[in-house]
Amino acid sequence: MAHQCFDVSIDDQIAHIRLIRPEKRNSMNAVFWDELPEIIDDIDNGARARVIVISSTGPHFSSGLDISSIGSGEVGAGDRQAAKSDPKQRRTRGAAFYDNVRRMQSTFSCLETCRIPVLVAIQGGCIGGGVDFATACDIRYASEDAYFTVFEVKIGMTADVGTFPRLVKLIPEGIVRELAYTGRRMSASEAMSVGLVNRVFPDHDSLIKGVMEVAADIASKAPLAVYGCKQMINYARDHSTADGLDYISIWNASMLQPDEMAEAITANREQRAGDFADLPPRR
Repeated sequence: MAHQCFDVSIDDQIAHIRLIRPEKRNSMNAVFWDELPEIIDDIDNGARARVIVISSTGPHFSSGLDISSIGSGEVGAGDRQAAKSDPKQRRTRGAAFYDNVRRMQSTFSCLETCRIPVLVAIQGGCIGGGVDFATACDIRYASEDAYFTVFEVKIGMTADVGTFPRLVKLIPEGIVRELAYTGRRMSASEAMSVGLVNRVFPDHDSLIKGVMEVAADIASKAPLAVYGCKQMINYARDHSTADGLDYISIWNASMLQPDEMAEAITANREQRAGDFADLPPRR
């Protein structure tokens, strides 16, 4: 299936999703918000890969929300012209805006809720909504020219698609506040020093090569075990230690697979690839 904002390929159990609007700095237009969850759901529901890698093209990872789409009415609270002439529609603009933002939030939340690890490779600017996008992924990597900016304050708004709920769980709160209040750029080296990215590569080519090597390593592991790890990490992040301990006990009581464990141990001993069960397709 052809997409306007993305190119998708799947090889060796790794799904590679690339943003392909470099001439627009991979800004997020109206189509973007529908295409991304469709792609992720297709890969996850069909168990078509064991790892997802997201990368981009051109000088920047993403410049964030396509501001022109707000002015044109593609992305926004509804038909502004109709609202001007219809008093009742004016009253519903807040509710319509809320629904639209929730839809946009769900586009990135699908990266967290899918069963498959999502790795993201960031080059150049990761701006505004690009930060929302990156923080919803499991692991972030960057090239030396990458930078991050919570740009929304510079256009007079508060970031609302996922930046703050996720960013405050990834880096110190004081740094989040500084980024949010000033809109300054955080360099790739600073992002690594505070734990926002796992590794910085010299350039885009080495970035993609390095991230694909990590993806291949993850893809070689038992998918059911990796799925469990993602579920437990997400749950532990959002719950108390006691709740997390209880949940992993319940999870393993129903999901632990001795046959997968035996195969993993044997494959490691024999220095060969493991013959593991893939995730079941979702109905």
